[in-house]
Order: sequence, then C-alpha cells, then structure tokens
Amino acid sequence: MLDLSPLWISLKIATIATVLTVLLGVAAAHWMQHYRGRWRSLLDSLLLAPMVLPPTVLGFLLLLLLGKNGPLGVWFSGAGINIVFTWYAAVITATVVALPLMYKTTLGAFEQIDGSLQQAARTLGASERTVFLRITLPLALPGLFAGIILAFARALGEFGATLMLAGNIPGRTQTLPMAIYFAVEGGDFREAALWSAVVLSLSLGGIILVNGVTQRRFRRRLKGAQRSGRDLGDLNRSLRLDPGVEDKTLPTAFPTRPRLEVDICKQLPGFTLAVKFGADDQPLGILGASGVGKSLILRCIAGIETPDTGRIVLNGRVLFDANLGINLASCDRKVGILFQNYALFPHLTIAQNVAFGLYRRRHLSPAQIEAAVRQQLSAIHLEPLAQRYPHELSGGQQQRVALARALASQPEVLLLDEPFSALDTHLRNLIERQLILRLQSYPGITLLVTHNLEEAYRMCHSLLMIDSGTVIAHGLKHNIFEQPHTVNVARLTGCKNFSPAMACGPNQVEALHWQCQLQTLEPLPSRLTQIGIRAHQISFPANPPASSSPNTFPCWLVAASETPHRMTLYLKLHRPPTREQDYHLQAEVFKEKWAALKDQPQPWTVFLDPLRLLLLEDHTPLS
Repeated sequence: MLDLSPLWISLKIATIATVLTVLLGVAAAHWMQHYRGRWRSLLDSLLLAPMVLPPTVLGFLLLLLLGKNGPLGVWFSGAGINIVFTWYAAVITATVVALPLMYKTTLGAFEQIDGSLQQAARTLGASERTVFLRITLPLALPGLFAGIILAFARALGEFGATLMLAGNIPGRTQTLPMAIYFAVEGGDFREAALWSAVVLSLSLGGIILVNGVTQRRFRRRLKGAQRSGRDLGDLNRSLRLDPGVEDKTLPTAFPTRPRLEVDICKQLPGFTLAVKFGADDQPLGILGASGVGKSLILRCIAGIETPDTGRIVLNGRVLFDANLGINLASCDRKVGILFQNYALFPHLTIAQNVAFGLYRRRHLSPAQIEAAVRQQLSAIHLEPLAQRYPHELSGGQQQRVALARALASQPEVLLLDEPFSALDTHLRNLIERQLILRLQSYPGITLLVTHNLEEAYRMCHSLLMIDSGTVIAHGLKHNIFEQPHTVNVARLTGCKNFSPAMACGPNQVEALHWQCQLQTLEPLPSRLTQIGIRAHQISFPANPPASSSPNTFPCWLVAASETPHRMTLYLKLHRPPTREQDYHLQAEVFKEKWAALKDQPQPWTVFLDPLRLLLLEDHTPLS
C-alpha cells in the first residue's frame, strides 16, 4: 500500500512556509519600497540570494547557522529546542527558498502603484496603517496572489536545502521531492511518476484556481459594476453604515479669518525653490512656466515633500518649522489636494472615494457620513453614479469626484494642481465654471497652480508669479497685469513685444529694436531697461493721424497667423520687410477688424498708445 505521508508532510510544510513567506515578504517589500539608505543594494541582494544560490550551498549555510555549534543552534539548544532533522527545519528551508520570489513579486506590485493614490489618501487624513491596508494592499492584490502561487510552488518543490538540514526521515521530514528522488534511486519509477504527477497537479492547479478566482473578483469589482441606477441607500452596505440613524449636517470648524503663511527653501537639481507668501480666503493663483516649482510648493504645504528650511503656518497651527523640528504628517494637516491625474482610488466606488476622508472623523455618525457623501455627489450632479468605479467615468466626471472627495473632509486649505490640464477646451470651460461656483461657498483657503494665465485671471483674486523657484510678483491680479514692472512678469502675463529702451527725456523713451521714440504718460523708472506693449493693445486708427503724431508709425505686414477668432499680425515699422523674420511687433486683432484692414494699401498706420506702454526693469526677485 502506498504511503501517503510525503503528500501530507509536503502540504503541511508548504502551507506553513507560504504563510510565513507572505508575512515576511510583504513586510520586507513594504519596508524596502520606502528605504533609500546606503545599504539598500546590499539588503536587496541578501533577500534575493536564496534564489540564485545552489540549494546544497544554501542548506549548508543554514546547517552552519542552526546546527548544534551554530550561533542560533546553540541558543535553541539552550532553550531545549532542536531544529536540525525535524519538520521545523523543512519549514525553515522552504521559507528561505520561497521568500525571494514573494519579496520580489510583492515589491514590484507595490512599486507599480501610482504614488499619488497613497499621497491622496494621506492628505485625506489616513494614517500609514490605513493607507497600507485600504490602498496599497488592495491595489497590489494581483501581484500578491502571483507571489503566493510562486512561493507555494517553490516551497512544495524544495529538495536540496531540505535534505541538508532536515534529512529524509520517512513519516517526519520526507517530502514529495525526496520521495520522488529515492523512488527513482530504488528503481520504483511508477511511484516516482505518481508523486511527480501529484506535484505537477498541485502546482498547476493552484495557478489555474487562483488566477481564475482573481480574475473573477477583479472583474466584478472593476468591470461588473454597471449599477449606476442603484439607489444611494445601498451606500449603507458598501460603506457599512447604519440606515436607522437620522441624517445630520456635518459640523464645520473653519476660522473666521483663515490665513496661510509660507516661507520655505528647497534645493533642487537645477535651481533653488525659495518662496515667501501669504494667502487668505480669496483664491490665490500660482502662475509660472512648467518646471519652475509651482507644484512643489503645493506638495510642501500638503506634507508630501519636505523643505530644507523654512516655516509653514496654517490658521495659527505650525505645519512645518525646520528650526523647531516640526513636520506634521499629511494626515494631520487638514489639507485637501486635487492632483493633476485626480488620483481616484480605482478599487473603490465613487461614493466610497468621497467618503474615504470621513472615516477618521470618529465623532461622525454613519448617517452623517452618508449625508455628507450624498450632499457632495448631489452638488456635482453625480448622485446617480454613486456606485460606479472611476474608470467608468469621463475625465470631467472624475475631476468633479476628486474635488468632492477633497471638500468632503472639510480641509482648511484646498490645493488645486493644474485641475484642467487633462480636459478638452469645451469641457474645461464647463468644469471651470462649476469649480468657480463651488469655491464661492468654500470658506477655506484656495491655491490654484496653473501655467494658463487666462485661467488664473478668471478664477483667482490674487496672483503669485514664480520664475525659476523665485517669487517675482505677488499681489492683486489687476495690478500685476496692468503694471508688471519687470520683463519676466510681463512675459508671464502674456506680453509678446519687448524692446531694449533708453530714456531720452522725462516722458520720452527710445525703443532700440523698434527704432523709434515713444511718448509715455508715466514717469520713467530709474532702472528702465526695456519697453513693452501687449499684442492686443496695438491699434490701427480708422482715420490715421499725421505720421509726425506721437507714437504713430507706418508699418508693413510681414506675415499673419490665424486662430478661430483672432489674427496675429507680424509687423515691420518704418520700411518694408526684407525677409520673413524681419518684423518688429506682433499685433492681435479680431477677425472683423482684419476683414476691414487686410485690403487696405500698405503701409498701414499703427498707434502705440502711451497708456498701454509697459515701462520695465530687469528681473528683480521679491524678498
């Protein structure tokens, strides 16, 4: 009669080893994902070493470690525990050889998760434990299942190291690989073939079964949720709420005069971010070209990045102070952030996304959480889609859900990082209008990062202009656009025409590149270096004055560029152009004006209004 003990021993050892491998592998992968110390490469190599070492070498090393004279063997012997030639030894060897597979697979799964999802969870008040259990682990499940399969199959098939450390004791340590080996050595090929078939069936069967279960589970969660018409009352089950509790309005705790003070410095590879500014309940737009540090400012305020020096104070609470060693975690800052990619949790429904930031507020009843979710979804007109998943929504709908999620937790400051960058023009205008209306009722501080000056002008009360990590302008938007003072500020606010300038009198300046003298109404600044005029403020008089009139010059059209509603005209002053790039000014006119202008004989007459001339100095950073 066939002895089945090798089968049961192998299953017991492989199962226990897999459990240990999962615990150790997940912990090691989670720690290594965040560790950036000098020993990272060495630690990673040690964790992966059992995967490349010959099993007999690995077994010999374990024997030296756990044997009677080994460091751990002596300790175990003193405690009355014998490891060598026991089934415990088999569990240890199976765990050691399977751990690298579990660790590497899990680490890869963790590193493929979009970091903005975990950052979003932290800003919503989630602790590191909550982020790991509710975001990281669920999103890494496919990789974890793959690691479990590989670890179990590897533990089930371990032979060389087990033979060295546990031996081949029938009924105690004889596993299936050993039974196969000694059956072949004894000439019993039938028994060897039978056990080989069992190992093959267990390994392949496990892969097929787990893959099938995994695919069905994620298909139900991510693609089988076509339940947009389901009543929001089902939210009680998905969020584990109590339907019997009366709805109550969420309490508010905003200060009467919110205030944010930022004074930080952080060294970056290409430049140093050094900014100092304040913000209140009027939306502040942070405007600048790509890569100048705009988004980094928001990330420092949210606690995602840490400045090298400085201080951040929100409504009297110190969020960061390098001198005092204060650096509050993101979950404790009461900061909401809308990421460029929205960072919606893909494994949670829309309702669960919005409710995510409310779980830590233990004073809220289940009915209050449900009411808050219902209120937010109703405000963005997505209440019927509460049980859909993010991938089932359009880009505009995702953006609205991300905003609702950020506002549901009632942050004291709302950070908007390029909120419209992923939307087309039509949708951008619709969503922008909705956002403006929502911000009108938001009592906290709003910071909007954008490189679109028209977007910043429409949405914000004040502007903070950034160039190469430095504040070059801060104030009311009207003042900055009307009186930019410096060349960089004028350029960031859309001015396209500049010329080096030299004072010729109290109210007269020579534009060197334009080869003309201009009258000004404002007194000339002492450090005047350039003069500018915006393209849309260049005019073409219907009844041209005499050519000797101030700021009036003949011009020739060099080229024209068309947009849906405007024409950009490239003009040469004083004389006809000699080549295509031979022009002085860019002017923008509506197409109605272009229709009346284009057939007029050249030269045309151009007028540079003294009221519209920008008298500019070189770039001077604000202190």
